[in-house]
Amino acid sequence: MKNLDEKLDKYADLLVEVGLNVQKDGRVFVRSSVDALPLIRRVTEKAYEKGAKEVKVSLSDDTLTRLHADYQTKEELSTIHQWAIDERMHYSDEKAGFLSITSSSPELLKGVDPEKLQAMQIAAGNAFKDFSNRIQSDYHSWCVAGYPSVEWAKLVFPDKSDDEAVEALLDLILYTVRADVEDPVEAWEALDRTLHEKVDYLNDKKYKALRYEAPGTDFVMGLPQGHLWAGASSVNEDGERFMANMPTEEVFSVPEKTGMNGYVSNTLPLSYGGNIIDDFKLTFKDGKVVDFEAGRGYEVLENLLNTDEGSRYLGEVALVPHDSPISNTGKLFYNTLFDENASCHIALGSAYAFCLEGGKSMSREELEKAGLNDSISHVDFMIGSDKLDIYGIDDNGNETKIFEKGNWAF
Repeated sequence: MKNLDEKLDKYADLLVEVGLNVQKDGRVFVRSSVDALPLIRRVTEKAYEKGAKEVKVSLSDDTLTRLHADYQTKEELSTIHQWAIDERMHYSDEKAGFLSITSSSPELLKGVDPEKLQAMQIAAGNAFKDFSNRIQSDYHSWCVAGYPSVEWAKLVFPDKSDDEAVEALLDLILYTVRADVEDPVEAWEALDRTLHEKVDYLNDKKYKALRYEAPGTDFVMGLPQGHLWAGASSVNEDGERFMANMPTEEVFSVPEKTGMNGYVSNTLPLSYGGNIIDDFKLTFKDGKVVDFEAGRGYEVLENLLNTDEGSRYLGEVALVPHDSPISNTGKLFYNTLFDENASCHIALGSAYAFCLEGGKSMSREELEKAGLNDSISHVDFMIGSDKLDIYGIDDNGNETKIFEKGNWAF
């Protein structure tokens, strides 16, 4: 087994070379908790070796985050200082590559007043809306990856010691991002080709809608005219390729805002706002969630749905085969970045502009007119399983099966 230094070097190489595709004289902005410092230090070094002129690192600490949530008032928690917004937009203006490394415990904020959590989510969503719009139009490169904290690792491996759990989760993460193979870059190039074959097929079909059928799910999703499927590598405004999510196994597009009817049930827990939501069902009418239930995290789900008007509509549809590396581990990560790549999923909230013909250059008003949802939130949840069938519906109402028992049917 490779030692820790070798593992982290390989992972950092992958994030710099494939994830962000750092360019000479470019800037890099890294956001993470202190738990990921061993990886961040290597990413910083690799980025400088690649020619970056600045690597800005913004760190948080889960213990401090929890203390702030417990002791600060709702008003204070919902205060986002202008300098924090200006800093993010400064690096965005510079077209920095943004790397976000998720490490926090999925239950970090369990037990915190739900009204506080909602206030925090709304404040951050409003404050960084312009930045989010740039991310969703691929204005510059961005990448989201993972690194284990003790608390997260113990949730995934409760029977192991702290050190053993962290090592086991790190090995699992390295497996999911193909950093454990001889040539990780070539492995990602092969994945990119495979996913783009699916993208090309779906873009050629130009389906008008999708129909989902599974236990607890009976659902039709309209697709807007001019929608585009995407997957694996993206291209930023300067024509440079990058990987927005590592890992990724999905191809995805945008729903038509008012085109959803029926109901869906989650198949994996959703980690949101430092809490777990599970055993939930959403009922849609003309695109909007008109009813919901949840066995766990009901108040958190309710607050999510009430974040703003757009948070009751969908902004993403993603297709992921059940027979995929993450799903085949048999492990529940309790982290959306990983669990969403083990399962077909959909997202409440804002839609990606680049998933519409000409969308990257459209204003939010133009995107809404074209049928895309707008919101300060974007929250993925998993509805896929080995019992899910999905049908593509063409302009004449003819149906073609594209997923059968959780896997691609073509």
